[in-house]
Amino acid sequence: MVRVIRKSTAALGLVLGAMALAVPAQADELRDAVGEDMPGLMELYKDLHANPELSFQEFETAKKLAARARDLGFEVTEGVGQTGVVAVMRNGDGPTVMLRADMDGLPVTEQTGLPYASKAKGVPASGIESGLMHACGHDTHMAAWIGAAQLLAERKDEWQGTLVMILQPAEELGLGALAMLEDGLFTRFPKPDYVLGFHDAAGAPAGAIGYAKGYALANVDSVDITVKGVGGHGAYPHTTKDPIVVASSIVMRLQTLVSREKNPLDPAVVTVGSFLAGAKHNIIPDEAKLQLTVRSYGAESRAALLEGIERIAKAEAMAAGMPEDRMPVVSVQDPYLPSTYNTPEFTEQVMAGLSERFGERVFETPPVMGGEDFGQFYLADPENIESLIFWVGGVPQDQWAKSEAGELELPSLHSPFWAPDAEAVISTATEAMTAATLDLLPRKGGGLARWRTHRPERPPGANAGA
Repeated sequence: MVRVIRKSTAALGLVLGAMALAVPAQADELRDAVGEDMPGLMELYKDLHANPELSFQEFETAKKLAARARDLGFEVTEGVGQTGVVAVMRNGDGPTVMLRADMDGLPVTEQTGLPYASKAKGVPASGIESGLMHACGHDTHMAAWIGAAQLLAERKDEWQGTLVMILQPAEELGLGALAMLEDGLFTRFPKPDYVLGFHDAAGAPAGAIGYAKGYALANVDSVDITVKGVGGHGAYPHTTKDPIVVASSIVMRLQTLVSREKNPLDPAVVTVGSFLAGAKHNIIPDEAKLQLTVRSYGAESRAALLEGIERIAKAEAMAAGMPEDRMPVVSVQDPYLPSTYNTPEFTEQVMAGLSERFGERVFETPPVMGGEDFGQFYLADPENIESLIFWVGGVPQDQWAKSEAGELELPSLHSPFWAPDAEAVISTATEAMTAATLDLLPRKGGGLARWRTHRPERPPGANAGA
């Protein structure tokens, strides 16, 4: 997933100081209930952490959590979008709230030294066996998902409406949300009015809550460019058309898409992550291959970048005198990962409630260029769905303090060393997801929900699949 948030040192210092006081922003029955549930949730977390499964292979994980949801009184359907789980609780008239957690681990060999560290192995799409690890923190997501399910099921007499809780596969491939939608998530099951999710953060202190209004995460396109040439002997380059030189020119010219063609206030990234060509010192090959990751936010921005990549590739080949039948081939991976958009007014309303509850632990953060397929749920019906994903900091307090003092380099998400303060992440996320859901649903017996929203603000080009 994303390489998440790093708030300014001064501002996060205030957060850290406030949290160090160990005085809850709002002590109440819900927080006490979370505390009572934490021993069981931590046992679940350790079990999930020790037994990760790869994308679309989350069979035992899904089975284990589906059984827990069923025991809580949810109507549970397994195998949605291959390995996804949908748990529904109908509790009278009212809106529908959907809570999402992702399940998949990564092909990373764990090096945290934790007593419950994963020793699992698996074979990802590369075909190469690897150690497996929840290096993106999805184990904390699932534990908090169960925590919220328990609390909301216990409080059925406090709310009315419909609760849909989903466990999504294959977030790390960017394919799981789409797989569930294509398998009837919004037609076979109640379609949500509100969609909520969270992600642990390796760039914020444990227990802090970060959010962005509007675009939160980027469109992610994977682009392949095959640069064709005419191979030959390296000693006689005049008898060839060198694809390495052409591909090198393409790499350099691509940088101008962002630096000279994009509005500086509309962020974008074009990165060439792979350049493959040739096999021997003295042979000019007949082709070179480039692999790009392209990041943007809006639909128009994305389209302009992709058009520019194809234009530059062909123009550089023409400048090198390549014949028409040797023009580069540009291919864009489909489906692409769309941007994640937090509907602004809805985001403000939910975060206002969480700010009352958590105080200075809640802060606004800029959007990031990482990707997340959570945005697929909003894009399935952007006119009628309100959406929000937020971050919960996971960096242990002592590590955060050392990092701020320049004494420690923090591991990122996907690192074999990433070991969040799981108790802080799970307890904070459980409380936040539960409190936000209770604020969105009407009170039992006809009382109003805490928040009433208007027609959501839409991003430019939303209906075009931004």
